[in-house]
Amino acid sequence: MKKVSTAVVSPPVDDEGQERQLNLHLDPENLAGVYANFANVSFSDYEFTITFARIDHEVEDGEIPGVVVSRVNMTPRFMKELLDAMQDSWSKWQAREAIRNLPEPESPPER
Repeated sequence: MKKVSTAVVSPPVDDEGQERQLNLHLDPENLAGVYANFANVSFSDYEFTITFARIDHEVEDGEIPGVVVSRVNMTPRFMKELLDAMQDSWSKWQAREAIRNLPEPESPPER
């Protein structure tokens, strides 16, 4: 099993309010993850469900074929924490890309 190091959406806290360290393991068969280019979010009174799928955009007529690659159910509280973490990561990614795409300063002409 591989040990995973990643940012935590909601860090676990013990009874004294101390943050605890997570020790997550990833089985080799799940190491590559899954690819999705489509997601659908649904909800009930008690939970949110995000369904991830891989669809074929190349089909021009009729129904678009696809396959569900993962489905995740979560509480409304965790959904909010996930949205906040995703917004934070998106903002950091945008800032990094903006810096990366800055134009190079022009060199002064040689004399």
